[in-house]
Amino acid sequence: MRIDPPRVGFHGPVKRSITIAGHQTSISLEPVFWASLEFAARAHALPLSALVAQIDALRIAAADPPNLGSALRTWLLTQGKNYSH
Repeated sequence: MRIDPPRVGFHGPVKRSITIAGHQTSISLEPVFWASLEFAARAHALPLSALVAQIDALRIAAADPPNLGSALRTWLLTQGKNYSH
């Protein structure tokens, strides 16, 4: 069986600055993950920074916390919802 490339193409990470809990941090994610996070924030009626802050708090509480980018990707892929557009 043949697979197809993503309809949006393949793209490397894009670094963006975001304020979490009053401090600025840079996060590198592929554009498809940024779009999915923005969609998820709208679905939860939250600003993007508030959604990222909530995911960050969950990440920090984990036994062996990953970096924030990994936590965001994992959260998006494990929600059971399609946060793509």
